[in-house]
Amino acid sequence: MTRLLSSLLASTEAPPFAVIHREHDSTLDVLVGAVVDVDRLADIPLGDAEVLALVPFRQVRERGFAAHDDGAPIRCLVVQERESVAVDDAVRLLPRHPVVVDDFGVDVRDDEYAATVRRVIDDEIGRGEGANFVIRREFTGSTDAAPATAVLGWLRALLEHESGAYWTFALCTPGLAAAGATPERHVSSIDGVVSMNPISGTFRHGEAGRDDDAFLAFLDDVKEREELVMVVDEELKMMSAVCPDGGRIRGPFLKRMSRLTHTEYLLEGRSDLDPREVLRRTMFAPTVTGSPMGNACAVIARHETTPRGYYAGVLARFTPRAGGVDLDAPILIRTAYLDGAGRVRVPVGATLVRHSDPAGEVAETRAKAAGVLTALGALPRSAGSHRDLDAVRVDTLLDARNDHLAAFWRAPQAARAPRRARAMVIDAGDDFTTMLAHQLRHLGVDAEVVPWHAAPDEASEELVVFGPGPGDPRDPADPRVARLRELIATRLAAGRPMLAVCLSHQVLADLAGLPIAPLPVPRQGVQLEVDIFGARSAIGFYNTFAAFGRPGSETPRLGLEVAADATTGVVHAMRGSGVASVQGHLESVTSPDGLATLERLLNDVLAGESRFPAMIGTACADG
Repeated sequence: MTRLLSSLLASTEAPPFAVIHREHDSTLDVLVGAVVDVDRLADIPLGDAEVLALVPFRQVRERGFAAHDDGAPIRCLVVQERESVAVDDAVRLLPRHPVVVDDFGVDVRDDEYAATVRRVIDDEIGRGEGANFVIRREFTGSTDAAPATAVLGWLRALLEHESGAYWTFALCTPGLAAAGATPERHVSSIDGVVSMNPISGTFRHGEAGRDDDAFLAFLDDVKEREELVMVVDEELKMMSAVCPDGGRIRGPFLKRMSRLTHTEYLLEGRSDLDPREVLRRTMFAPTVTGSPMGNACAVIARHETTPRGYYAGVLARFTPRAGGVDLDAPILIRTAYLDGAGRVRVPVGATLVRHSDPAGEVAETRAKAAGVLTALGALPRSAGSHRDLDAVRVDTLLDARNDHLAAFWRAPQAARAPRRARAMVIDAGDDFTTMLAHQLRHLGVDAEVVPWHAAPDEASEELVVFGPGPGDPRDPADPRVARLRELIATRLAAGRPMLAVCLSHQVLADLAGLPIAPLPVPRQGVQLEVDIFGARSAIGFYNTFAAFGRPGSETPRLGLEVAADATTGVVHAMRGSGVASVQGHLESVTSPDGLATLERLLNDVLAGESRFPAMIGTACADG
């Protein structure tokens, strides 16, 4: 049946609509309804009707994160009519010739974008502000075509010539229309099963589409592997905040598109949260922002001079079912936007990491935009996608990536016997604390995460875990660092068990009299095998700064035992009675030995009686 789609094509003033094709479906859905704009995710009008919500990037402000505010609303299409149409039938009906887009250009020139890449690596990653950041640029043009005609014509071209998209869609509302082929699900919640689908790592067919060796080298490339694992870590933070049993990962898999091949994982867990709250707690994907999330948004605001609009937001479909509402929300990338004045925008970004090559990131933005630009008639059609290689060789390289990952996040995570101990986990600006709290619960500890600015001076819990965060641990003007110093000193003075991680480990080392300095090369997303008090452990690191000391020595103040690299002097961990700290992220998916190390430190800390009350006054006075 094509009545609804045919009526949209025949109308000179089409009502608000959306046409959606989901990956692997033989049909597409035509949705027609009324538009309602709301300010907050909680205001999305859920009831008996299906709702399609266009969520702008500025909505990250709901989580307290920075964003240029363009006032873009959450635009909701409340569905009044719908029909399903076979894809082949729909393609025959849709406009055959793509709408011409004139005056194509780019808002940030290639050399300017390359300079931004260098600044982000040097000034942001190099200062410890985070592990990776996504900075956008936009391809722009104009058209005098009617919005409905334009986006339906672009939809046909995408359906015919793009492949591998999670959603291929067109929508048209007053003053805003869009068409896209997004490869990535951000989050779905179907009958209580929450799924996220981080995609990162990009192989450009246009450069080496016929070169088997180049593709196999891509699968084995350290930069590409680390780039994907870092976003998996970031989305596991979100899964741990949404799902009581945490998230489990499956993959990696390949995502093949017309001009690109990506690598991806699938994360799954269970939650009974309202789907709008699931969406709020996961705003937005690290694959389009960076990590840690809060700092990534601040970095975006510093390096992007204009608002993102709906780029990097989501197109969230809420479908009523018996007993609840299901959510399916792909990320708004690989999408062309058309406003009421005929302006066309195709925003695109690249993930910048410590290994990034500026010229390579410039080329990646162009490759990511190519599929949509082809649909808009700005580029010729691709000569062909990357051909299939020997499946055994490809699967072997993909499977080998998991050899470096923690088994904990790839298996069911049943809790151990309760320890009758409570822990306050202090969040210092990095949601790794949600994963750390989940692992503590798995080990039998009742753990609660508290923001650094809300943490009490003296915690009543049996254990306080001071968490990781971005920034310079030597900076007294940073309110987080100053507060961590106060809280750690107070806990030491109270003589009660504590564990410090990453930034907090560095703050403790400073209180203990060890020198703190930047590393020659940032270790963002790096896995190292290190000696943690006699046990060789494969641990993931996300640090730009480090403490320095001699292995087996004691700190000048507090007398903590030091575990350090014999060659570089970088301190991996410290311990004393009732106190322990570690530089690496034991909770990270990049830490195969993380859980065992955490359990060992936890046992020691909870069994120890602190001997620091008499010494802490001197440490704080000298520090």
